[in-house]
Amino acid sequence: MPVIVQKYGGSSVADVEKIQRVAARVAETRAQGKQVVVVVSAMGDTTDELLALAQKVSAGNPHRRELDMLLTAGERISMALLGLALHARGVEAVSFTGSQSGIITDGAHTNARILEVRPVRIFQELERGKVVIVAGYQGVSREKEITTLGRGGSDTTAVALAAALEAEVCEICSDVDGVYTADPRLVSSTRRLAELSHEEMQQLALAGAKVLNAQAVEFARDRGITLHARSTFAPGPGTLVKKAVSRELRISGIALDEVLLVQGNGQRLREALQAHSAWPREMWEDRALVSTENVHGLVALRKELETFAAIEELAQVSVVGSGVGASREPLDRALRCAGGSSPRVLVSPLRIALLVPRSEAKALVRALHAEFVEKS
Repeated sequence: MPVIVQKYGGSSVADVEKIQRVAARVAETRAQGKQVVVVVSAMGDTTDELLALAQKVSAGNPHRRELDMLLTAGERISMALLGLALHARGVEAVSFTGSQSGIITDGAHTNARILEVRPVRIFQELERGKVVIVAGYQGVSREKEITTLGRGGSDTTAVALAAALEAEVCEICSDVDGVYTADPRLVSSTRRLAELSHEEMQQLALAGAKVLNAQAVEFARDRGITLHARSTFAPGPGTLVKKAVSRELRISGIALDEVLLVQGNGQRLREALQAHSAWPREMWEDRALVSTENVHGLVALRKELETFAAIEELAQVSVVGSGVGASREPLDRALRCAGGSSPRVLVSPLRIALLVPRSEAKALVRALHAEFVEKS
């Protein structure tokens, strides 16, 4: 029987009613003759609520190991409730934590990377005809320490399992029905993309798009896994992310990310970022571009940086597409969209990124979308 991996985000399991609907969807997939492995995130805003508790008891700088122990509780709640819902429907199921699933990571607390997957128990339970439910976002290091994979890490869990299980497909199910050319909350004329290459999707994720996790897309690219981003509850084709696809658009999309541009002593800067698990998007000799995403000790990090470095709060607005950074013409068009401002610019073959004040970011997203997407 073919294996299918389905990942459900926090909005898909936000309450009991939605968990029951996910259970019905999983049961339907199982009834179609598939072996099903389900990866779940924490319910709704549970992770943010746990983070808020940690901040209250640790003065803005939570201890990384203990934070991982706390945060992994969210996914364990989701997996157990989904298991109960499936059993109530007469579907045999078993839930596993990341460590029980054989997900081995490095030791970087709150931002670990998966090193290997040993899905022995998953294979055993699939052979017994059970649906296997796995807590996303977590694993265990070779030193037997519980770790988490950073924001969006449940996507990475799903892709890693799909690779280890040689799954037919890896579905990433959420409250949106695919990948769009911009955030629909900012741009009313945004379009759903039918297909994307791994490389384009990874650049969109790194640039701030929240649909798929960048590390998960990297994992899928390296192992040749097709991802299917689709809605949990609404019908529709979604978006396929796979190797070397033909696209209906040259430009994949416009993305927004809030960043800090930090300038100071290079050695001290690297040490401070490493101490706070704040990995930079870009790093130069004495400057770093740091996304505020997944920096749990942001208050403490800023306090330390302010002792030796200058900090600017900026937004990075990116145009992502095949070959967009390979010639001068797209850059000129992007700069015209910025109007009278003179943004700092980062260019790579698949991306043009403009660094602007945060107050200008949303208007620039709309202007770039009109120029690069709506005119195509």
